Amino acid sequence: MSNLVIAAIFLVGTHLGIASTSLRAQLVAAIGEGPYRILYSLVALAAIGWLVHGYGAAPTVPLWTAGPGLRHLPLLVMPVACLLLVCALTQRNPTALGQAPDPDAAEPARGMLRVTRHPMMWAVALWAIVHILANGDLASLVFFGAFAVLALAGTIAIDARRTEARPPGWGVFLQRTSNLPFQAILERRQKLVLAEIGLARVAAALALYVGLIWLHPVLFGVAVTP
Repeated sequence: MSNLVIAAIFLVGTHLGIASTSLRAQLVAAIGEGPYRILYSLVALAAIGWLVHGYGAAPTVPLWTAGPGLRHLPLLVMPVACLLLVCALTQRNPTALGQAPDPDAAEPARGMLRVTRHPMMWAVALWAIVHILANGDLASLVFFGAFAVLALAGTIAIDARRTEARPPGWGVFLQRTSNLPFQAILERRQKLVLAEIGLARVAAALALYVGLIWLHPVLFGVAVTP
């Protein structure tokens, strides 16, 4: 278990301690943007690999009994996470690496960005949280908890970096969107336009969801039971 805990601390620490602090700018200034991204990607992959290995080797220490409701919660929530992920990968986003707001755009946010400006991070957070609840053991809490902390803290860190850099159009984009899903819509700073998400993305998300259920025993060693 200690190996898993150390791996989780390493993953979260290297991200929040490097990519989300002034150390990132210092490293970029020293070695350049491209080499930094390659180096950081290697560190992140190593950290995730270490975490996965630690999770697989950790003993099962029950923390609570997950009844049918909690065990089936991922079946209800993962379609939403899949849609967030598909949207994050198929539309431009000023919060994504290497992208910036369009200051001349008539609408600063479209599609899923009207719901949240961090669809990728919320996809990871939802995936992690429902798997913590469904498993109910210490190893799962540490493993999935590391990803949940990384994703949720990442939304705050990304907003802070963009606000500090203040690229053209960021202020308008920030005001018209929200980190917390649906907050901007509820506050009438934004509106939900389902047509901008589109049936193709919904179909792709459902295909991903079905594929994950089908491959879950192969990829993760646990069958998904309805």
